[in-house]
Amino acid sequence: MKLRVNRCKLTSPSRCQTPGNLQREEALWGWKKRGGAQAAVEEPTLSLMVDCRGVVSTATRFQVHVSVIDAYKVRQHCGTRTVKGSYRGEFLTSVTFCVDYKLHRHSRMEVRVYSADGSTKYTKRSCLGFTSFSIRELLRSKEPHISLSLRTMDGVNEVGEVKVSRLQVEEEDKTPPEHQGSALCDALHFSIHDKENSPMMRAVLCSQVCKVYRFQTEDQRQLLVREQMSETPLSFSLPKQLLSALIQEHASRVQQVKELSDLSPHWDSLRHDVISHCNHLIGCYQETLTELENLSTSPCFKSSGKKSDRHLQFVPTNLHSQRMEVTAPGSSGVWYQVITVGAPADHHQAFKHGGLKRLLSKHQRESSVSYSLDESCRARELLASVAQLQPLIFGLAEELLSVSVERNSARLQEVLEGLMQETEQFIHALKDELVRSALTAFHSQCNSINGSHGNGLLCENALANQGEDGEYDEEAWDRTWANVAKSLDCIMAMADRLQERERLLQEKSSPDPQESTTDTNSQNTGSSSSSSSWQEQMLPLVVTLRDCVREAVSKAQAAMTFVVLQGALTATVAQGPERIIQRRHAIFSQALSAVVCGFMLKVYGGLEDPEFLQQLHSVGILVQFEGLLSTYGEELGMLEDMEVGVADLNRVTFTITEAKSEQPHDFLPTLRGTWTGFVVEVPLSSESFASLPQELKDGSLIRIESVLFNIGINQQQSLAERFGDSSLQERVNQQSGERLRAYCHSLRDKLPHMAGVQSLSDMLSALDRSLEAKKRKNVEVLWIAEMMCHKVNGIRLTSCKSAKDRTAMSVTLEQCVILREQHTLSQQHFSTALDCMRRSRLSWGQMLGCYAHSGFTISGLDPDEPPSGLQSSWLPHCLASRQHFYPVAFLLVTSHLLVLWLILSLVILLAKYQ
Repeated sequence: MKLRVNRCKLTSPSRCQTPGNLQREEALWGWKKRGGAQAAVEEPTLSLMVDCRGVVSTATRFQVHVSVIDAYKVRQHCGTRTVKGSYRGEFLTSVTFCVDYKLHRHSRMEVRVYSADGSTKYTKRSCLGFTSFSIRELLRSKEPHISLSLRTMDGVNEVGEVKVSRLQVEEEDKTPPEHQGSALCDALHFSIHDKENSPMMRAVLCSQVCKVYRFQTEDQRQLLVREQMSETPLSFSLPKQLLSALIQEHASRVQQVKELSDLSPHWDSLRHDVISHCNHLIGCYQETLTELENLSTSPCFKSSGKKSDRHLQFVPTNLHSQRMEVTAPGSSGVWYQVITVGAPADHHQAFKHGGLKRLLSKHQRESSVSYSLDESCRARELLASVAQLQPLIFGLAEELLSVSVERNSARLQEVLEGLMQETEQFIHALKDELVRSALTAFHSQCNSINGSHGNGLLCENALANQGEDGEYDEEAWDRTWANVAKSLDCIMAMADRLQERERLLQEKSSPDPQESTTDTNSQNTGSSSSSSSWQEQMLPLVVTLRDCVREAVSKAQAAMTFVVLQGALTATVAQGPERIIQRRHAIFSQALSAVVCGFMLKVYGGLEDPEFLQQLHSVGILVQFEGLLSTYGEELGMLEDMEVGVADLNRVTFTITEAKSEQPHDFLPTLRGTWTGFVVEVPLSSESFASLPQELKDGSLIRIESVLFNIGINQQQSLAERFGDSSLQERVNQQSGERLRAYCHSLRDKLPHMAGVQSLSDMLSALDRSLEAKKRKNVEVLWIAEMMCHKVNGIRLTSCKSAKDRTAMSVTLEQCVILREQHTLSQQHFSTALDCMRRSRLSWGQMLGCYAHSGFTISGLDPDEPPSGLQSSWLPHCLASRQHFYPVAFLLVTSHLLVLWLILSLVILLAKYQ
């Protein structure tokens, strides 16, 4: 037996690379808990690769147990791995020490090898041998490795050799052993917060697991590949923020319609419908939010077994970040990422009556007139303005009558100026085009209502300004506010005449004292009659002004009340029953969480790419969903849900802000806005924020263009294409292709010098040909869309029913194709790489054993099924093992039996009714 222990090569104290080999190597990542929340995982500091050969044992399964010994006491075992050996007694596995284990220079490690045959975990083990060594021995070795003996438990018999060696990818480490020891000990005690362990990354990722491989390239060099799968706290934090925003929006809408004045019976019943609809959603969302807040721990993952849980309806299923870092000799690592998530769908309400697209088409009411949120806000502002200006105008009119008795010209002029200013402001508000259009729409809708309800919108309002034929005069509103202006002009003209008359009377007054004494009584009498004549002449004009203002206010209030109420109806009741609205919000929440996770990782990885940053604020970012759902049974409903959820993402924009501090919780994204438009704020550190373009610093909104390409690849899709209908899939792909083309054209027009943008035309042509081709399981569509997404720096998301089997096989194939096309992975090792990565998913639990059973495959995700029309450079030739093929005979028998059953059923029905 040979036990080899590899120490990772350290390039700096802050970053250590985990060893790998041609087959595979596993690195187990732990996690820390700080303040009740799971922090990001620290970098592994020491990795042991156990390579046993020539084991003298009849066992075929072995267990390797590694412990840390301090002061002659086993402190804590670091890991136990069970592996399967070959018929020659060879096996390979690895165990990783993380920062949590606090290794010291004097620490000793003990390795024990057991036989582990048996079907249950209670099977009795037998120890084959053990050995131990200290960290000091490992660090002081001047040779590339140290050799130890593996002995039996009594210490008498030597049963193998243990080698501790350093990993060298291409070049020998030139650092002296004494300096390496110091660096390693520093790394054993703490982890420097480098880019991958920064507070920004810890805000997005948690509970990471990884595996590291070393593969050979075509030029006989070695690639170090680190595959990392992480959960994210955004799975729960964003749904909670969305629920809070929706609760606030619906509560605000209830308050707005309650503040409307008394309505006629028909419109008042509609107001009650809006209030009841909103209150029902508020109650459901508050209950869901309370359940999420009351979870005992800080979760960051929802398993597929809980996808039907009512209280987890808004949480995405199996949301993971799948990241791959590729390090070539003499170059820094390159990251590739795909977000995997269960198809955004409402499994709680299930799919008995179809998915969301079908339900909306049945229950959604098409309103003849609808108003946006901005128009509703303008209507409320105009209502408030009119309600404020009307009493001011009436008060100044009363004051004008009082001043006319005093015959004080200066005071009269002051009151007239105030009245003119307020009235002009009132007229300016009434001249809004929204009032005219709302009155027209209101009277048009009133005509379509039953006569018993045709008494106007407000209780005190009558349906005025209609001819005998019942048609509304669209110019009546212009005459209404024009009458207010004319009334004011009449008052101003009368005031000028009265003041002019008073001035002329004063000029005709005689200056002779005798005449003044004799005519005193006559002057007093004339003054009294003149004062009364002022008030008498002003009063009719003031009354006319009041009537005109009152009429204009009445019509404006009716029009703006109609806008507010109609806007509330359009946003609530017209969208369908409460359960459909709740379903739509839940699906949107699942899709939003996945997209925000992908966006944050994309931004963090592109901070040093000026072209990418310019693309963000000038064009936006592409979000490409890859669906692997069939168009048969429940998955057809899931696809209908997913189609609406992906389309709703276009109402989301992003903006980048500066974080308040360096604490991880300050780097969590925040959500604001309403259902008509949400804005996600993504915080960056001060240093990163300072390097952004000025447009992004100023809060420029980053748009997203979401597309969905779906190709069913399982056996149910075979049935759907043979006996069912796949028109939904074709329509979704065609519409997404059109949106993708529009985005690429916009990118080419605004950033013509961007790398790779000129090749998009050829890819679009290839995509169009694939979409037009009538082929079954045409996965070429997915591959071309995937390549285009990578080319334009987009966000990639892959989904199937639960983001397990089909998703894992798709992601691993994509990663291996990237290694071959971008990093010259040798063709002979392609199969090995794909096999290793898929078995990694099996060990992580992402694949539920389907890959382990012989005879399993998914059409299109196995490279031995090349689609016609694809260039050979796009398609890997690998994995010839029989594990990756459908049992063709089974498929043939199944389809023929189904046809036979249908024929017999038809014969029986015909015989029964003849």
